[in-house]
Amino acid sequence: MKIRIPSYVNKVIALLEMSGYEAYIVGGCVRDSLLGTEPNDWDVCTNARPEQVKAALGSLHVIDTGIRHGTVTAMAEHKPVEITTYRSDGEYEDHRHPKQVTFSDTLREDLSRRDFTVNAMAYSDREGLVDLFGGRKDLKARIIRCVGEPDERFDEDALRILRAMRFSSCLDFDIEDETAASVMRNRHLLESISAERIAQELMKLLCGDKAVDVLLGFSEVMCVIIPELTPCIGFKQNNPHHCYTVYEHICRSVGNIRKEPALKMTMLLHDIAKPECRTTDDNGVDHFKGHPAVGAEMADEILRRLKFDNSTRMRVTELVKNHDNRIPCTNKSVKRYISKHDMGFFEDYLDVRSADTLAQSNYMIEEKLEELDSFRRIYEQICEERPVLSLRQLDIDGRDLMSAGFTGRKIGEALQLALDVVIDEKCKNSKKELMSYIEKNLEK
Repeated sequence: MKIRIPSYVNKVIALLEMSGYEAYIVGGCVRDSLLGTEPNDWDVCTNARPEQVKAALGSLHVIDTGIRHGTVTAMAEHKPVEITTYRSDGEYEDHRHPKQVTFSDTLREDLSRRDFTVNAMAYSDREGLVDLFGGRKDLKARIIRCVGEPDERFDEDALRILRAMRFSSCLDFDIEDETAASVMRNRHLLESISAERIAQELMKLLCGDKAVDVLLGFSEVMCVIIPELTPCIGFKQNNPHHCYTVYEHICRSVGNIRKEPALKMTMLLHDIAKPECRTTDDNGVDHFKGHPAVGAEMADEILRRLKFDNSTRMRVTELVKNHDNRIPCTNKSVKRYISKHDMGFFEDYLDVRSADTLAQSNYMIEEKLEELDSFRRIYEQICEERPVLSLRQLDIDGRDLMSAGFTGRKIGEALQLALDVVIDEKCKNSKKELMSYIEKNLEK
C-alpha cells in the first residue's frame, strides 16, 4: 500500500531523513488518504527535537508555532507543513492541557497518546503504514474507537468527547460501544472546555452527513453544551402538524437544510422556546404562540455564550425570529420582505421553512411544500427582473428632498414612502413622478 504524498511534504521528510532522523506523515492526513479523500492538512512527526528540526530544514522558512510542545511549521513550496517531535504527555490538570510534555524517541509512544485509532496511524515511503492500534481495521469497519482506555482519553482531553461525535457525523462512522458509553459517562467534563472550542466542534458536527443520528443518540451530551435543549427532550407536540417530540423535530430539521454552518445552527435553535411557550386548548391541541420571538432571544444568549461572531449570531437570531413568519404568497409581499431584509436572507428564510416543514407530520404537507415552491418561483422572477428594493436604488435621494424643503426625519419618511410606492407599483422609479407623489401625500 502506498500513499501519494505531495512533493512539498516529501521535501520536508527528505530533509529530516537526510539528517539521520525518522519522519512520517501522521494522523488525519493518513486517515483521509486511506479513505480516498484529499487531506486538508499534512502533518509530520519525527524523533528530531525542535532545534534539530530547524537545523535539518535550514533551507526552509520555519515558524515556532508551538515549540513548547515540540511543534514547528515549515513553509515548503509556499505551503505549510506542521512538524511535531515524538512526545508523551504528563498529567492533565484541566481535562484539556498536559502539565508538561516530554519528548520521546519512539513512534509507538507518540501514537499511543492520540485520541482515536483511526487518527493514530503513521506512514512513510520507506516503512509503509505503521498501524499499532488497529486503525485501518476500524476504518474498514467505519468505527470510531479510543486508543487504549476511553475514560482515560476523555479525562485527559474532554474535547475528544465532541471530536468523537464530530468524526462520527462527518465520516459517517459509528462510535464503538465502549467509547460511546464513555462519552456519556464523561459528558460533564465538557463544562471545563472553552466556549470557542466547543463552538468549532459543534459547527463541524452539525454539517456532517450523520448529524441527525449523532444528535439523537447523544442528546444528553448536547444538553451539556446547550442546557436550554433539555426541556425539548421527550417534549411531545400534541398538534396535527407534528409527529415528533420537539427535540427529534429539531434534529431532523438540522438534517434537512444545506451544509451551511449558520443555517445548521438556526435549525438547532429554531424551536428551542416551544416548551416555554406551550398552551393547550379545550380540545387538547397544543399551540406555541410567540415561540419564534422568545426563541430568538434564547438563541442570542446561547450564541453569545458560545462566543459566536456577531455576524453569525445576528443572522441566526433573525432567522429563528422569522422561521414561522407566514407572509402572503404574492409578488408584492415578497418584494416588501426582501426590501426589509435582503435577497440572501429571503433565500435562507425559504430554506429554513422547507427544512422545518419536512421535519413535521404529513398533515397538509403537500399544500405547505406547494406554497414554498410558489414562493421560490416568485423569488426567481424577482431575481430576473431586478426591481427596485432598496433606498439606494431610488431615482431620488436626500438632496432632492432637501431642495424641495424637507428636513430632519421627514427626509427619511419621504424616502421610505417613495420605496413603498415603487415596490407596490403605484409609482414609477423616476425623480419627477416620485417628487410629485411625495409632495401630494406627505407634509413637510
